[in-house]
Amino acid sequence: MKSVLWFVLGLAGGFVAAHIIDKDPRGHDALAEVDARITEFTDRIGEAYRAQEAKIDGIAASVKDAAAQIAD
Repeated sequence: MKSVLWFVLGLAGGFVAAHIIDKDPRGHDALAEVDARITEFTDRIGEAYRAQEAKIDGIAASVKDAAAQIAD
């Protein structure tokens, strides 16, 4: 229970610190840059996921076609 309390206090402290930093123009710019980097990272991960999904779908379709040919 003590660990949960520390976690919640740390989380709340982080939000308060981010709010205070965001009020300063330099801090706002720094947080905007961090946000842009996170967005770029998540976009790249999403693109890689969709590429892998398309590759697996292609393999599954070719296996399905091969199974259908063998069944006929």
